[in-house]
Amino acid sequence: MDDKSSKAQIPRPAAPLKRKSPLPWETPKPASEDPQSTDKLNAILTNSCHIPAIQDIDFLNSQNARGIRLQLDYLKPQEILKHYGIERAIVVFGSTRIVEPDSAQRKLDRLEQELAEHPKSSRLKRQIEVAKRILFKSKYYQVAREFAALVSRSGAGPEDHNLVIVTGGGPGIMEAANRGASESGAKTIGLNITLPNEQFPNPYISPEMCFQFHYFAIRKLHFVLRAKALVAFPGGYGTLDEVFETLTLIQTRKIAPIPVVFVGEEFWRQVVDIDFLAAEGMIDMEDKELFWFAETAEDIWYSLNQWYAQKGEHIDK
Repeated sequence: MDDKSSKAQIPRPAAPLKRKSPLPWETPKPASEDPQSTDKLNAILTNSCHIPAIQDIDFLNSQNARGIRLQLDYLKPQEILKHYGIERAIVVFGSTRIVEPDSAQRKLDRLEQELAEHPKSSRLKRQIEVAKRILFKSKYYQVAREFAALVSRSGAGPEDHNLVIVTGGGPGIMEAANRGASESGAKTIGLNITLPNEQFPNPYISPEMCFQFHYFAIRKLHFVLRAKALVAFPGGYGTLDEVFETLTLIQTRKIAPIPVVFVGEEFWRQVVDIDFLAAEGMIDMEDKELFWFAETAEDIWYSLNQWYAQKGEHIDK
């Protein structure tokens, strides 16, 4: 290499964004060249067509973008949970109406006081009967809370994220489960859903793991993806929907079997007569063995561990 080539001037690297000289399109066409250019440009810039698709809320909410919304509904929670290393979860379902005992007692006391003032009110009498039943079932709030604490203290402890509690994110039994996990110092997940009437998440969900879904279907997918067990407390339509869809997935082997526990045998035997379904030939006898009953937090946790032990596995591994 001669001296001339070795001393060639190497230009400085170009700035990543800023230029010394602006490009032609960086300034609008001047009004001096066309008096109408400013109005025409404003019409373009303010038209929804000019909004980038990822920023166009009306477009993203349109029917044509439903496929994209489904993907986004799935992807955001998936990426966040992957970031935190969440691979295994116990799903807890149950009624939003089963509140903690003190709250249930206060409501019953208030209704009874109102009835004393309006003794002929048939409406209040019906409400009192319901309030008494809720008070009786409020014991399950504490069971869910205690169970979640047992789960959260398992393995290497609350910080290992190896087995977490996931709920639908609402009040009642869901609140109790998230609360028990939170009080143990563990991360805990809430899968909320957007509804016409706003749903507030319960305050015990880990803030970085409180998701809000648009589609029930994608929410259900995330419930099942990491589920190592499903624990169902007394509940209504929502609980029944989630429980029996999961049982169907197990029955058909669409997913690998996971343990399903019905908490509150008296309640569940009145809600659905599994023996009748089997006797009528609507399910096989073996389908009756896809779940079992439990009453206490210790019973639930022990039975789940026993189910996995029979497979030669551990629930948190």
